[in-house]
Amino acid sequence: MTKKPNLPKANLSSVNMTGDDLTDADLEGANLGHATLRDTNLERANLTAADLNHDDLTRANLRGAKLPAANLPDARLGGADLAGADLSGATLHRADLRGANLSDADLSRADFADANLEGANPEAARSVAGARFRSTKGLTSEQREAVADKWAVVDDAEPDGR
Repeated sequence: MTKKPNLPKANLSSVNMTGDDLTDADLEGANLGHATLRDTNLERANLTAADLNHDDLTRANLRGAKLPAANLPDARLGGADLAGADLSGATLHRADLRGANLSDADLSRADFADANLEGANPEAARSVAGARFRSTKGLTSEQREAVADKWAVVDDAEPDGR
């Protein structure tokens, strides 16, 4: 049995862990700013309050990951699997979430200001209560309406014409 990585509050800024297996890792409060985590398996990882700004998490497996209060501005999460993840209170300003799977995720109180959600499915999240979708790109009118109906804050920006 492989021991899970236990690196709370570690300074891992700018590291390249492309394709690594960090299943069940404890990275609570870790500094992973500017890290490359493409295709990395972070399933059920604890990233509570971790700094992931400017990270490349393209196609990362974050199923069931714990990311409450995580800092993800300018993160690249295109094609990432965030199904069942806890992103409550996370900051995702300008994040690229194109094609990300948000099914059953907890997005409550998360801030998606200026994020790109084209092809993502925030309406399939378990909770979006209090989430802020201000100036987000890529949401259809139907998606904006669906998240607003679930207590999210949505601005009057022009929805994509799909």
